Amino acid sequence: MTPATASTANSSDPILVVEDLHVAYPNRDGVLVDVVRGVSFTLGRERLGLVGESGSGKSQTGRAILGLTAPGGVVTARRLEFRGIDLLHCSAAQRRQMRGGRIAMVLQDPKYSLNPVMTIGAQVVESLRAHTKLSKREATERALAALHAVQIEDAERVFALYPHEVSGGMGQRAMIAMMLIAKPELLIADEPTSALDVTVQLEVLALLDTLVAQSGMGLIFVSHDLRLVSSFCDRVLVMYAGKIVEEIAATDLANAKHPYTRGLLGCLPQLGQNRHPLPVLDRRAEWAL
Repeated sequence: MTPATASTANSSDPILVVEDLHVAYPNRDGVLVDVVRGVSFTLGRERLGLVGESGSGKSQTGRAILGLTAPGGVVTARRLEFRGIDLLHCSAAQRRQMRGGRIAMVLQDPKYSLNPVMTIGAQVVESLRAHTKLSKREATERALAALHAVQIEDAERVFALYPHEVSGGMGQRAMIAMMLIAKPELLIADEPTSALDVTVQLEVLALLDTLVAQSGMGLIFVSHDLRLVSSFCDRVLVMYAGKIVEEIAATDLANAKHPYTRGLLGCLPQLGQNRHPLPVLDRRAEWAL
């Protein structure tokens, strides 16, 4: 996979603009506490990696963009725009129309994202028909093709199954098919390959890569896997305690300067080396300021 050129990634007409994004939740005393603190970036026709430990604010950033912040959460920003549309002040109806159509998100755990009382095929068809005027027959044909595209063997059989009847990896592929079927302009993928075998993982990444290259889709790729991000993405944003502490070209990730990023890289397994005792990340209070 060849990363997008710098001129493409830094297009003068970005798909998404995020300036000073904050997401806060009330603590037990009712005081709002920021879990995302002043995040800013632009996204063009590129693959943008978002990395960091669990709790660093990666998923909360993606959910805020899509308007899926949990009840009680407060989202503010100087600017949060998708194709010139103000995501903070657009109507609920406009949000619903964009969500799943122009903007989609692949969530990490399919068993919490798929409807347990609907077959997988019915859910993929529903997702497509919500944003197109296709007939049920046409939508069914497209849904079967989408399941084939994410390397589901015997898609006709899986089409008729319920989520509890498939493995976690199969459910994850079905979720990816559901989110991609409407050909979104922006896809937020939260650990989309974590439940997949390595061979299937590569096939799904190749599919995402093709969509970015051919359809002009922008991709925010949330992951813990630094090696995967360095080989698949164009740029990487490293998050710690709700903030972006470093932005770097994916191909230069091994040469990162921030001590937190260096610490994450240092914790990766190294074949042929004595790793006892295992390295521990040295956190510093000033990183969270």
